[in-house]
Amino acid sequence: MRVYSGMNPRLPLTEVAAHARRVEALGFDGLHIAETIHDSLAVALLAAEHTERITLRTSVTLAFPRSPTLTAYAAWDLAAYSGGRFQLGLGTQIRQNIEDRYGIAWSEPVPRLREYVEALHALYESFRTGAKIDYHGSSYRLTRLQPYFNPGPDDTVTAPPTWLGGVNAGICQLAGELADGFVTHPTNSNPRYLETICLPNLQIGAARAGRDLSGFELVIGTGFVTGTTGAELDAERERQRRMMAFLLSTPAYKATLALYGWDELAPQLRALIRAERWDELHRLLDDEVLDTLVPAATYAELPDLIRRRFGHLGQGVLIPLPDDRAADPFVAEAVAALRDVP
Repeated sequence: MRVYSGMNPRLPLTEVAAHARRVEALGFDGLHIAETIHDSLAVALLAAEHTERITLRTSVTLAFPRSPTLTAYAAWDLAAYSGGRFQLGLGTQIRQNIEDRYGIAWSEPVPRLREYVEALHALYESFRTGAKIDYHGSSYRLTRLQPYFNPGPDDTVTAPPTWLGGVNAGICQLAGELADGFVTHPTNSNPRYLETICLPNLQIGAARAGRDLSGFELVIGTGFVTGTTGAELDAERERQRRMMAFLLSTPAYKATLALYGWDELAPQLRALIRAERWDELHRLLDDEVLDTLVPAATYAELPDLIRRRFGHLGQGVLIPLPDDRAADPFVAEAVAALRDVP
């Protein structure tokens, strides 16, 4: 099993290099780079500059606020600069964020993301060969790439793999059809979701495209309550409760709630958000929900937990890296044990 770690999305850019080096030194296969308050592609460049071995994957770069051409330029450069270690993970974001946080017009996300990925592939081919681009879709039309603006022809660069991240059936099918891998969302990484929604729909998409998923990687992006002591687990448990309560207030993330019959929880959380009662959200997330969605184990126990819970469901997993470097030996042991899992 491949083992990845993430990064505190609020980590200052001045600390990215040290964090990336730490992830590499502890034996992780790669680093996932989120996009919340920093540009994920800028962070990926910093991480690439200060590492030599690990995969650097955005998880996820938001597609719709960016022109496919600008994304392709950055991804192509990162692939070349990193020696092929960069992987572009794309996501859609929810309607409210696209319209009100980014000021972009909304359209149906799955068809639009399909075109976005197709446009990227067309751009990469033009960069590789120097040929004119001629892509026509409902959301994107690319017909102009003069030699002055084309980084190619350059057949020494391998275009970065395209990953998708998301939750619902449509995005899973799209990933099975045309992506190189898929990352599940923390709210929907529970085994019941993986078995009921994610894996079947990845297969539907693959069958539609006439491809098999033998080289495809599913990374399970679950959260964990973990640490080295009981006190650390207790503190992390409450942090995860607050984070999960906030995330589950989003209607698009309700898939697992529906599978467990907890449909009433999301509207209750949204009501508190509408009233701007942010500090009360966690009180609605009881222990049953938290324990079901966010498994708990010390770092010593974590490999066995992951093996039992996820070993038959995916090819990769995310495990957290604590702020306290005193835990690093325990983290390294857990990573080594997990990498030994077939």
